[in-house]
Amino acid sequence: MATSVEGARPVREEDAFDVPAVDGWLRQQTTLSDGLPEVRQFSGGASNLTYLLRYPDRDLILRRPPTGTKAKGAHDMGREFRIQQGLKPVFPQLPGMVAYCNDDTVIGSEFYVMERVAGIIPRPAELGVELTPEQTRQLGFTLVDTLLDLHRVDPVAAGLGDLGKGEGYVERQVGGWSNRYRKAKTWNVPSFEKVMAWLEANRPADTRICVIHNDFRLDNVVLDPEDPLKIVGVLDWELATLGDPLMDLGSALAYWVQADDDWAFRRFKMQPSDVPGMISRDEIVRYYCEKSGLDASNWAFYEVFGLFRLAVIAQQIYYRYHHKQTRNPRFRNLWLPVNLLERRCRKIMSR
Repeated sequence: MATSVEGARPVREEDAFDVPAVDGWLRQQTTLSDGLPEVRQFSGGASNLTYLLRYPDRDLILRRPPTGTKAKGAHDMGREFRIQQGLKPVFPQLPGMVAYCNDDTVIGSEFYVMERVAGIIPRPAELGVELTPEQTRQLGFTLVDTLLDLHRVDPVAAGLGDLGKGEGYVERQVGGWSNRYRKAKTWNVPSFEKVMAWLEANRPADTRICVIHNDFRLDNVVLDPEDPLKIVGVLDWELATLGDPLMDLGSALAYWVQADDDWAFRRFKMQPSDVPGMISRDEIVRYYCEKSGLDASNWAFYEVFGLFRLAVIAQQIYYRYHHKQTRNPRFRNLWLPVNLLERRCRKIMSR
């Protein structure tokens, strides 16, 4: 058996599935060695469930929706599969797709299987590899270059020209995420009404429309173990669509907790964006706009939107825990960062 995979743990009882059924279905799609796979679960994600299927000669990844009520249009496994399948020839930092299953009788939901991209996935506290501050800084710019490369992809050439709804993306996002928050609100989080009103009043027109990842983070990339300054994989395409690239950048930087942020914000960091040498949010915005030619004079809007969107995502997950649709203890205190994010939005708005 190959060496262990970091982050892969025993499957939670509530997230278990029929392994022989998956194995039987998978053997109709691809060639596998004899025997059932060893199944482990990655605990890092908070939305779609991700599992490692370990065969003696091959590691595969299975993705499926979470249990419990889900937002309309969310957790579309077929869409996620199709996006990666289309992008792979023109954006090589993607895993190879194996097969998609829309037959609910196999495990009770749709799912898909892909190849595992072997490498180093940064974790909240560390990059997973020893780098000098200068190398870390270089990696930060490589991360931005990777996002720029994605935003340069021709969606039509990738067969994804119909992925989004076209112009009006910014307007739809402000309205859509506002509606989602109102539906997911619980008693222990703020109303965000002033933030939503400010976003509506200050929203700019679309800069342009391109393929966007919508969850681009350090812990969603895979570093080459032989050359850790090289990114060989970009993961978690659940939210990818056609949209405004500055909205994508704003959403990415909502997660970017840096060393000079206050202690409360740093407490909930999800990626090692505060390690010595790492570039700052301001440097990322300047570098991105210099390379893309886009104007960020209205950056406060994209920054507030990204933080608000992150609050909605956290609240939607917490809503499932609050209403006992999941027992995962990781979600118990997600209402706390929702409160912090509202205060951060208000602070930026008051500048």
